[in-house]
Amino acid sequence: MTDENKVENKNPFPFSNLLLIKGITTGNNSLGYYLLGITAAVLGYVVSQSILIFPLITKATNNGVAMETILSNPNILFNPEAVGINRSLLLALMMSMFACTLLFFYLTIRFFQKKTLSSITTGFEKIRWNRYFFSFSIWGSLIIVLTVGSYFLSPETLELKFDFTKFSLLLIVSIMFIPIQTATEELLFRGYLMQGFGIAFKNGILPLIITSVLFGLMHGTNPEVKTHGLLVMMPYYILFGAFLGILTLLDEGSELAMGIHCANNLISALLISSKNSVLQTDAIFFTSIENPFTEFLSWIIMALICFFILFKKYKLSNWNLILK
Repeated sequence: MTDENKVENKNPFPFSNLLLIKGITTGNNSLGYYLLGITAAVLGYVVSQSILIFPLITKATNNGVAMETILSNPNILFNPEAVGINRSLLLALMMSMFACTLLFFYLTIRFFQKKTLSSITTGFEKIRWNRYFFSFSIWGSLIIVLTVGSYFLSPETLELKFDFTKFSLLLIVSIMFIPIQTATEELLFRGYLMQGFGIAFKNGILPLIITSVLFGLMHGTNPEVKTHGLLVMMPYYILFGAFLGILTLLDEGSELAMGIHCANNLISALLISSKNSVLQTDAIFFTSIENPFTEFLSWIIMALICFFILFKKYKLSNWNLILK
């Protein structure tokens, strides 16, 4: 090989990961544009929450909840019993905030930053939907097996609460809204911010760490955190973010992460609910016994199984996609 060919074949980018490279080669990538994109997403969430919060406050106070209680514990507004609202309707209202977030975010990056949703989703020409649905099926199956197994092995931990009419409405709302919610989070964390931090730090390690921590912090206001404590729940949220981030970098796109995240929220919302879960739904099962350590251990086993299957199927063995 001549010296001329060596120059031609040299990678002009600081990394070889196609998803991170696409962050450099598409749109306007100065810090100001990235701050504008994040601001738009936050603004979309805040605006939609502000619109939603006042009717919920009115509904809750009419249902006997004191204003002092609401001020001291705002999460009570997302408790259907306290507010006096249908569970599936409340779920739809909560998920609509993410639809508004995605709309504000999309319009900003599309018309100001000149990026497409595809460019922050995958490093390839088109979104690989087969990967999305495959990872969805794997993670969803693991949740179903774990839940049904728990019901038969430890029936005292789960109470069957199936109601066909209520569940049918929940199924419709979940299929309509939860994919939007999970896609919004993945586009922001495993796509947009992963690429942005990749541009800033010229590697995959720091973007992986930072987006995982930010993903964990975003869930810091969930009811589970207040019940079990920050130190108990935060490792789960951060490790979940890291798990999804590793898959995204190894596969050079967030399709696998999107499928897993969607299955996690959608199947969980349909199968099981508890008094402290962030999504209060008319699920098939209800549990009054919560053991964060056991649940975390179960999640680790599920993550290892899922990673092994995806690792083998898609040959995710190039760790330089993260390290360099």
